[in-house]
Amino acid sequence: MTDYYKILGVSKNASQEEIKKAYRKLALQYHPDKNKGNKSAEEKFKKINEAYAVLSDKEKRQQYDQFGSTGFHQRFSREDIFRNFDLGDLFKDSGFGTEDILSQIFGKGARRRNPFQGVYTGPFDPRSQQGGPFPYEDIFGRQSAPPHSKTSFRRKNPEHELTITLEEAVKGTEKEISIQKGNQTRKVSIKIPPGINEGQKIRLPGQNKAGDTSEDIYLKIKLAPHPIFTRKGNDLYVEKEITFSQAALGDSMSVPTLLEGEKILCIPAGIQNQTCLRLKGYGLSSLKEKSAGVLYVKIIIKSPTHLTAEQKRLFEELKKQNL
Repeated sequence: MTDYYKILGVSKNASQEEIKKAYRKLALQYHPDKNKGNKSAEEKFKKINEAYAVLSDKEKRQQYDQFGSTGFHQRFSREDIFRNFDLGDLFKDSGFGTEDILSQIFGKGARRRNPFQGVYTGPFDPRSQQGGPFPYEDIFGRQSAPPHSKTSFRRKNPEHELTITLEEAVKGTEKEISIQKGNQTRKVSIKIPPGINEGQKIRLPGQNKAGDTSEDIYLKIKLAPHPIFTRKGNDLYVEKEITFSQAALGDSMSVPTLLEGEKILCIPAGIQNQTCLRLKGYGLSSLKEKSAGVLYVKIIIKSPTHLTAEQKRLFEELKKQNL
């Protein structure tokens, strides 16, 4: 368990200013230039930076507070944690030059430029050399190839798709998956947090064995098509057919919801075809937002295909009255 608040020595209710102040104090104390050859201080310095990268970011801090250390690290890799982390701003008032800081954190090969220019921190293709060549040693102490080395780039962690139902995405669930490596198959149980969206990833640390090392596995969430509902963001859409008379006179009818069964919906008199009625709070809630979206009920006015003699007579009467 990684307690970022404990690492920085602040409370969970600490303000951003308190967090920044604590970080700068510790960064100065454990800076490698003050602790030459002290591996313990070097590791402490890296943990301090990681803690601040999370707690200084509103969204990452919210996720960390909500799901705890284990849940947070299933969603964020170390590369994700340091994405958009502005080292230059953090150290400009610390008494150390940005270039020195980059040299200590990213390795001696780090260039004198934007701290994250050339550091592979995410899903873009490293072969494009977006942001320039990699430094020889990244922030996590792993060696990457120099710009003109024949050994091209650090291998990406394996990624797999995991299909779940819409109900499972909303309520959360636990899944058992099989991981194939050579002739061996291992069963792994994972928890799916409530409110997860399609395309989000769950990190399984160290689950893929590659020789003498272990790699993380990422599961990319895919939602199975639902037989009733269509999802757009946190909103749900469902179609409901009504008759001509219901459309003209108004009515009340039951409509399905995803998790709470049938609900009564009032159809106003004179409603037009393909009008959407709203049921607020019956959509979905996400990891970022606790309030649920909207359930839109799309009204389809059904035209009869077979009429009795009496129905034809009544429609003829309505026709005479331009209805």
